[in-house]
Amino acid sequence: MSDIAMPVHVVAIVGAAISGSVAARILAERGCEVVVFEQNDRPYGKIEDGLPRWHAKLRQREYRKIDDRLTHPRIHFVPRTRLGRDLDFESLARGWGFSALLLALGAWRDRPLDVPGVDAYVDRGLIYQNPFVYWFNHKNERAYAGPRYEVPGGTLCVGGGLASIDVMKIIQLEIYERALRKRGIETTMSELEHEGIATFCKAKGADPKALGVTDGLLIYRRRAEDMPLAERAHPTPEQRKSAEVIRKRTLEVAERKFLFQFQERRLPRRVIVEGERLAGLTVVETVVDGRKVETVPGSEVDLRAPLVISSIGSLPEKIAGLAMRGETYAFNSGDTGEYEALPGVFGLGNVVTGKGNIHESEEHGESVARHVATSYLAAKDKLAPAPATILLERARRRQREVGYDGDYAAWMSRNTPADLE
Repeated sequence: MSDIAMPVHVVAIVGAAISGSVAARILAERGCEVVVFEQNDRPYGKIEDGLPRWHAKLRQREYRKIDDRLTHPRIHFVPRTRLGRDLDFESLARGWGFSALLLALGAWRDRPLDVPGVDAYVDRGLIYQNPFVYWFNHKNERAYAGPRYEVPGGTLCVGGGLASIDVMKIIQLEIYERALRKRGIETTMSELEHEGIATFCKAKGADPKALGVTDGLLIYRRRAEDMPLAERAHPTPEQRKSAEVIRKRTLEVAERKFLFQFQERRLPRRVIVEGERLAGLTVVETVVDGRKVETVPGSEVDLRAPLVISSIGSLPEKIAGLAMRGETYAFNSGDTGEYEALPGVFGLGNVVTGKGNIHESEEHGESVARHVATSYLAAKDKLAPAPATILLERARRRQREVGYDGDYAAWMSRNTPADLE
């Protein structure tokens, strides 16, 4: 960073992944100095921690795109800095003096499983999706020090959507890779995922039913064709019907390829507990009528399972001082991302849209950044050189505190773990 010689807007962005990096690049190219605060060492967000690691080419492609966006002389990357822990929202929004504050925080908090008392059994028979996928993605790194999970046969997943299918794939890959190796058949996660469990077993002359595996089970409160796998804004009746066919077919293909079981119209109601551990869920059958879901009296059945994984969606984390409306932040507009409680604060990406889709996050980040530049900053006085320089020096001090010297490429080289199977 160098001292500022001319009046300039200085913008803060919290979150350096897809939408945050898109917005940072757009604003930097329009002459803003942009300070990007990132909670992790690396800026890749859910591309790294939420997209299962068999998407190797996609992950590397998105990594390169984010790196390219952030490598700009007017973008100042500040890693290891988390809002609500290292930064106070009120102080950042009101006290630092930024021209605007953009929140690209993503959604890292699992939607609670609506079963009375179930959260008492987290890590005692219950796991939520976000820590589970994080473990799967990082477990083979030498420096990984987080929780470790054993995935038993017969694991039950409560879900709906692509994320829950990914969870089922992880469950089945873990179970079958272990079972195959016990019989002397070596494989890797990547090979097994690419070929599919059924095809791989056939090629090796192994009967999946003879491996002693109890397949995992996915349950969903609606019908298979209701699963949010293919969505279109404002669909026509014909498009809606087509989407239902695609959703059902996508699920059926995944079932055949990875050999998991699926039950539709099953709603969890009660916990089954044995020896202070969750041992399954009592579920009830449902009837689906459009958006309405009703339960069928007398249809309760026990689904016993050695492990239950909840995969029913992610929400923004609650942060002191950041107003919420229900389970999401209080934004006035999904299109502009304007925060209702304080002018000059905007949300972008998944924290506003609630969708983890890469393309949608890119589009929303671009849309909000252009709105901020043309409708908000254009009507606001730029910071004089002295306060702008002081503001960037404050960001520079934080960089030094976390050990970042401003050399992005060198930092990424030092903080990129070896890719391990």
